This record gives sequence, structure tokens and C-alpha cells, in this order.
Amino acid sequence: MDRYVKSAFSCVKAIAIAFFFMFCSVSEIWAQTDASVLDSGNTAWLLTSSLLVLLMSIPGIALFYGGLVRQKNVLSIIMQTLFVVGVVSILWVAFGYSWAFDTSFSKEGNPLAFIIGGFDKIFLRGVDVHSLVAGNVPELLFVMFQCMFAVITPALILGAFAERIKFSGYILFITLWVIVAYLPMAHWVWGGGFLQQMGAIDFAGGTVVHINAGISALVMAVLLGRRTDYRADHPITPHNVAFVFMGTSFLWVGWFGFNAGSGLAADGLAANAFLVTHVATATATVAWMIIDWVCNKKPTIVGACTGAVSGLVAITPAAGTVDLCGAFCIGIIAPAICFFMVAVVKQKFKYDDALDAFGVHGVGGIVGSVLTGVFATRYVTGGDGLQGALYGDWHQLWVQFVATVISIVFSAVVTYFLFKIVDSTVGLRVDRRVEEEGLDIYEHGESAYNR
Repeated sequence: MDRYVKSAFSCVKAIAIAFFFMFCSVSEIWAQTDASVLDSGNTAWLLTSSLLVLLMSIPGIALFYGGLVRQKNVLSIIMQTLFVVGVVSILWVAFGYSWAFDTSFSKEGNPLAFIIGGFDKIFLRGVDVHSLVAGNVPELLFVMFQCMFAVITPALILGAFAERIKFSGYILFITLWVIVAYLPMAHWVWGGGFLQQMGAIDFAGGTVVHINAGISALVMAVLLGRRTDYRADHPITPHNVAFVFMGTSFLWVGWFGFNAGSGLAADGLAANAFLVTHVATATATVAWMIIDWVCNKKPTIVGACTGAVSGLVAITPAAGTVDLCGAFCIGIIAPAICFFMVAVVKQKFKYDDALDAFGVHGVGGIVGSVLTGVFATRYVTGGDGLQGALYGDWHQLWVQFVATVISIVFSAVVTYFLFKIVDSTVGLRVDRRVEEEGLDIYEHGESAYNR
């Protein structure tokens, strides 16, 4: 009898052990499956964010810059913006995404990995509806989200040379600039390049977008020369302030996709980025309005809108690492410095940064990038995350400073050589008569306001 009991017990024991190992195997399979299952919440948020960032270019930048220029040149701004959206989107899916985010060169030890990621994803080869990236979102969606960043960056530059650039020269310059300036910077900061490996923080585009575009804008404005009727002490009046306000509104709303979408997830980090973006922008709007009121005796709509944009720009690199305190401080410091650059420095040196692309985007990006190294906090980044000088990590401030300087030098050098190449071949400056009569009629054969 005991023999049968022992045999039965042995069978039960064997079955129990078998079930245990089977359960462990199934659990492991489930874990692996869950890790590769599309997250519908994150996907929905990134879809929305991509749309919001597109709104920043068309109609945001088109209306903002279009309202600031004179009536005779508003269509040239719209056309330049539309061209950027079209050509950059084509370049991005053709090879831009692969150059910025492919990692094949680094795996192969190819020296070109310093500049670009690789060629494995040319024309999105190997990227299909089943490919997922961080956040368990479709890689095709990530391609589109990053495409919107590539689209808006060169669109920012056109504010510096508005009302005096030849459209054919603009086409060649912008196309080359995206290839030679934007793609390497995107790879360095976001695609596994040396700035990312160095630990530089750029959550949503302080270096890649704003410093890159802003410094290029300054170089172009200086090399192209001032408008024929430009007077440093007599700013040219915007033709439609309502357009400026509407453009700012689209930028403010769209920027939530720009910043809160950059974590690629609908989570607490996105919520923090959303909050600090809004608070910094609101603070900057009020701060610029007060400075404008004190210095110029009247608070202006254009000034308040410019202040809002300076806040949006400055909080961009820091949105994923700073808390409410950092947002308030950045929202106060950035507009003060940008106002000084626009109202004092530009007048002193008499360069014609027509729509203050450098004064707001370039300077705001520099301020935001450096202040990220001051206000980054583990309250946002987590227990082992990066933090800034305010919380004892002075090394991070140094890293931010180095990354900022590298971005400035790279953008300036690349833009200088591109200007010389394009100007000596196609030409960049319109004739004096075209500039006086307006680019809309001479360059595009249309008028925005027909009577």
C-alpha cells in the first residue's frame, strides 16, 4: 500500500514541477509579448502631437511671420513656408530619417557615424506597420513626428532674411541646409551621436532646432545685408498684427505637441512637459509686456506675442527635466535677455534680422540650453536622473555649455559656406527694384489683397 502511495505522490510531484516550469515559460513569453505590443494610448498621443507640430509651421509660422512683414511681401513668406514643408518632408523619408536615426554605422565602426547614422533605412527600408520604437509606438509614426521637427526648423530661418531673398536662391540654400546642417545635428543630439553620449540634455530641440536655426539666421542676415529702406532706429511696421496674434496662438498650442510629445508616451513626463511649457510661456508673455511697457511706454500685442515665443523657445530643451520653479525662472530670464538683444544689441550693431529669428529663437535657444544645466532636477528625471547646478551637479551645466558652443560654431560655419556657394551660383539677393515693389508680384505673380 505504501508503495502505491509513494508512486502516486511522485507522480503528483512530477506534474507539479512540470506545471511550474510551464507557467514560468508562459510568463516569460507573455512578458516578451507585452513588451512588443503596440501601446494605443501612446500612439494616439503621438499622432496628436505630430499634428500639433505641423500646425506650428502651417499655419503658425506662415501667419506669424506673414503678419510681421509688409503687405507687399506676405505671400513670399507663405510660399517659403509651404516650400519648406514640401521639400523637407520628401528629403526626410528619402534619406533624412536614416541619416539621423539609423545606427548601422556605429555598429559597423564606420567613421561616418560621427556625422550620420547610416543608410539602412533609406526610403524607410525595413520600417513597416509592425515596427515599434520606444514607448511601443509605430516607427512609421515616429518618422512622421520627427519629420515635423525637420520641417519647422528651416522655416524659422526665413524670418531673418525676409523681404529681400530671391526664391530660387532660397530653394537651393534651404535644401542644402537641411542636408548639411539639420541632419547631422539631429544625429548628434537625438540619434546616438557624440552630444547625446556626452550627456547633453535637449528634450525637444534647443540645440537641434532653435540654436541651429537662430545662428544660421544671424549669419544669413549679416551676409545678405540690410533691406534698402531699413533704419535701425525706425522699425518697419507689421502689416497685420491680427495675423501675428493668430500665428502666435497656433505656435503656443502646437508647442504642446512639440514638447509634451517628445517623451513618446502619454505619461507623467508628458504631463510635466505640458505644464512647464505653458507656465514658462505665460510668464514670458507677461514679463515681455511689462518690459515693453516700462521701456516703450506702451504694452504692444507684437511685443507680448514675441515674449510668448521667447518663452516657448527657452523651455523647449528643458521641458523634460525641470519643474515648476525652473519654468518660472526660465520664463523670466529668457524674455529679458531676448528683449535686450532685439531692442539694444540689434540697434547697436545695425544688422537686419528682419523678424528677430536670431534675437528670439537663437538667443532663446542658447538661454534655454544653458539654463537646463541649472534647473534640471531629479524631481522630474527620477532617482538616478540628471540634475543641474542648482541641485549640486555643476558638471551638467558644463556639458550644456559645451553642447551649446558646439552647436553655435557648427551652425555658423556651415551657413557661411552654404551662403557663399549659393550666392556665387544662383544668387540670393533680389534686385533693388524687386525689393522696392515687393516680392509677391515679382517673384510669384500674385497679390495678397486685391481691390
